[in-house]
Amino acid sequence: MTRRAFLGLGSNLGDREAHLNHAVGRIPDVVKISSIWETAPMGGPEQDPYLNMVVQLSTDRTARQLLTVCREREEDADRVRKERWGPRTLDVDVLWVDGEVIDDHDLTVPHPRMFERAFVLIPLRELAPDLIPDDFVDPPLDDVWPYQPAEG
Repeated sequence: MTRRAFLGLGSNLGDREAHLNHAVGRIPDVVKISSIWETAPMGGPEQDPYLNMVVQLSTDRTARQLLTVCREREEDADRVRKERWGPRTLDVDVLWVDGEVIDDHDLTVPHPRMFERAFVLIPLRELAPDLIPDDFVDPPLDDVWPYQPAEG
């Protein structure tokens, strides 16, 4: 059964935009792509800003199968898991899969913090305004701002 799913992507090490674009190009079943947003890091050690985006899939894959896809894309980008909320070349999370609720040790769907994070909700709103809580208020522009690639 084909259904709607959303993955969140983020990067703050190396060529951030290239990491995102490469991953999106290798994720199956993508039907829509949000804009890229630049965001201040949340939690963890001092680190550079992130680029974040959301992709929409039309897929017959389960959330568990999508988690495998996410981990493969992170591995492609040489993701190193040294510390929680630390800097990373690529982070890919399963945010939402229509009709699926999972609460396992390694996978929770819907993502447990997606409704608390503007860096998820702002790009998600471009693709699925129906998933955005009615009480969501845009954060200050020094927390989340439209990404402007360097001219060069």
